[in-house]
Amino acid sequence: MKTKEYVEYMVKQAVDVLDIDSPTGFTKNAADHIMAEYKKLGFEPKLTTKGGVIVDLGGKNSEDAILVEAHMDTLGGMVCKIKDNGNLELTPLGGFSPNNGEAENCRIYTRNGKIYEGTFQLNDASVHVNDDYKTTAREFKSMEVVVDEEVSSADDTKKLGIMIGDIVAFEPRTRVTKSGYIKSRFLDDKLSVGILLGQAKYLADNKITPERRLFHHITVYEEVGHGACGTVPDGVTEILSVDMGCIGDGLDCKETQVSICAKDSAGPYNYDVVSNLIKTAKDNNIDFAVDVYPHYGSDADAALNAGYDVRHGLIGAGVYASHGYERSHKKGVENTFKLLINYIK
Repeated sequence: MKTKEYVEYMVKQAVDVLDIDSPTGFTKNAADHIMAEYKKLGFEPKLTTKGGVIVDLGGKNSEDAILVEAHMDTLGGMVCKIKDNGNLELTPLGGFSPNNGEAENCRIYTRNGKIYEGTFQLNDASVHVNDDYKTTAREFKSMEVVVDEEVSSADDTKKLGIMIGDIVAFEPRTRVTKSGYIKSRFLDDKLSVGILLGQAKYLADNKITPERRLFHHITVYEEVGHGACGTVPDGVTEILSVDMGCIGDGLDCKETQVSICAKDSAGPYNYDVVSNLIKTAKDNNIDFAVDVYPHYGSDADAALNAGYDVRHGLIGAGVYASHGYERSHKKGVENTFKLLINYIK
């Protein structure tokens, strides 16, 4: 299988989606883009009531179908207070940590359609002034979005049209290095969105009809736990979540590998699914690791929690510094892609 052109395609698709702000609850623009890409490949995606994208990629056995999922929603913030100095206090969207957002540029999306820029800073952020700069805990109460407009009061900011409930999206700072590393916020899980588009392109280019009917679901609200609690098509007996592979102390995965998760915070993944993924990786000389994630939940978990009677699994390219400024590698993308392609055979 020649994969180089598909790796470049998948990375480009991921970069394009990363360029579209889509904190959880604010995903329409990303969904429109993803719908258009599936249509270019010759498929007929549908927008779910919830705002996700579901695609039928065809297949022979409709009674033993497989649903492959990735999510387009990311971490972010929401304005919960307009402060007396005109700056903004945030409440997190998903598991966003203020430690990871300090000094990052961001965009404030107002209900009237205007977008303003700002920077997420510690309150009283000048080292030469603030005696407690080093010791202050980075919490949402101790941090603020400094609005890049001439404002000095809450009324000044409100006159811009900024209000409580506005979405704040953080700059992803996407970089692809000559050595193949992919660095960005929100590789979780837009890198996997690119990989699913790569699988769809491979099937279309090679006119492949999978043995089992195959669906893709690009979900929303994964970061708050209910992304895949609905929209499981009839006949689906297996859900495979494609999300980031964790990297850290006690885990084997590297950025260049595909991770197969045996267990996460919700419990073990289906034994047969995990075994079949491992066998597929071994049979096709795919560089992989098997790991147990200590602090993790997936769309596949959410579907089971919603009551669906399905087998479930989780794979993903290795991603370092999860929920921060993340890093993966083109080899991890390639190995995840190869596992997906060979698994559906």
